[in-house]
Amino acid sequence: MNEWEWHLLEDKPALDHLQVNGIELRAGDFVRLRPRAGGDILDMALAGKTAIIECIEQSYEGKLQLAVVLEDDPERDMGLLRQPGHRFFVDPGEVEPLPAGGDRK
Repeated sequence: MNEWEWHLLEDKPALDHLQVNGIELRAGDFVRLRPRAGGDILDMALAGKTAIIECIEQSYEGKLQLAVVLEDDPERDMGLLRQPGHRFFVDPGEVEPLPAGGDRK
């Protein structure tokens, strides 16, 4: 990789919000995970779980993803520290926004 390619990796614009079903989502918001049908075993395990958006990421191709941590993960702090195994990446179309401060169960 040359220096120019390294700069491409580092020079991504930060995203502070995106819209899902007409609702603006930001880091810290709660969502219910709704993986698409036909996914793998991890998708099946995450289906219906409540998660907290840790950040919004954009790939170099422009695809948006949400980095989330599970609300009921006893090691949730590890996910918030961006540690593997406690942080999951999902497509914005695979989440259901949940009301702030409402019943999330």
